[in-house]
Amino acid sequence: MEAQNHLAALRKKRGLSAPEVAHAVGVSRQTIYAIEAGSYVPNTLVALRLARLLEVLVEEIFLLETETPPADDLRPATLLPGDEGGGGLLQLCQVDDRLIAVRPSLTPWVLPAADAILCEVEEDRLEPGKTLVRSFREGSEYGKRLLIAGCDPAISIVVRHVQKEGVEAVVVGRNSSQSLALLKQGLIHVAGTHMPESDGESLLAGIYKHFAPGAVAVFSYAVWEQGLVLAKGNPKAIHGIQDLARAEIQIVNREPGAGSRVFLDTHLHRLGIPASTVQGYGNLATGHLSAARRVQKGEADCCIATKAAASLYGLDFLPLVRERYDFVIQTKHLDLPGIQVLLEALGKTALRRELQEFGGYDTSLSGARQE
Repeated sequence: MEAQNHLAALRKKRGLSAPEVAHAVGVSRQTIYAIEAGSYVPNTLVALRLARLLEVLVEEIFLLETETPPADDLRPATLLPGDEGGGGLLQLCQVDDRLIAVRPSLTPWVLPAADAILCEVEEDRLEPGKTLVRSFREGSEYGKRLLIAGCDPAISIVVRHVQKEGVEAVVVGRNSSQSLALLKQGLIHVAGTHMPESDGESLLAGIYKHFAPGAVAVFSYAVWEQGLVLAKGNPKAIHGIQDLARAEIQIVNREPGAGSRVFLDTHLHRLGIPASTVQGYGNLATGHLSAARRVQKGEADCCIATKAAASLYGLDFLPLVRERYDFVIQTKHLDLPGIQVLLEALGKTALRRELQEFGGYDTSLSGARQE
């Protein structure tokens, strides 16, 4: 049994904005958006205040609908590119008119959160690019989620803060180039990117060139420090990119398309150091934390990653550059309740403080739209 509501229609009928309703009943604007989206059910006091404000009965705003889920809920879905391998557990998220299936991140000791299981089916039974999933959750909740792709290790902090406002976010680890490509294909709601400026091209120009004019909006998430993550105590006395040319230095690299890989390649080129002479250049790790973990385990002397990654594993850090990490969002999605909650959260002191203390993130511009 699930609570449905007509709050959005009733307030618009009376010419009230979500902030006006929020102020009148004593809750946040995000709470009103979450109620309208159906991802948050208010307590009795808030429900009564809403009814009084809108001059209707509570039952006219909220109603209960009994729905029996089908015993075998099979549905076609698009498996997110890059998630083709692995097990059968999936998370589901509705992006526009497409149901996107994502393989959840795994930890060694627990099963991940999941909504469905991948079904084996002959390809000619489905449209090209589709797969068949068996869902074991209520399907209406998938349309209330945000699907975010990026490589920031602290994205879990953002997820916790938006969840407090009734918005669930599904996060997939992808590098900057991959995230922008998924956004261009309309497969995600938010792309995180930190592609460095290059060849005189500004950061924003580098983002906008992938999209039609006006198709996306860019919001600052944070400014982080990126540099060399080094073994504790820096036993190899590494003091800059130039030291990677030394034969005794072993690195772990990032995959092609990653902002950290672009940064390394740019500086090796400027210093005249052939990539082929750097030991470990072909040894790849996916993500900042994965690369730093390899250094901690002694499999490499250093890697290019963020200060937050070094701090997490107790490693030394040599800062090389301050970079802005941005959230890129299709403009047609800016009015989604979940996106509104996300952008509001970026401006809150509690979230900013946590990001600053976690790994030295500069959040002075967080939530600001970049023009």
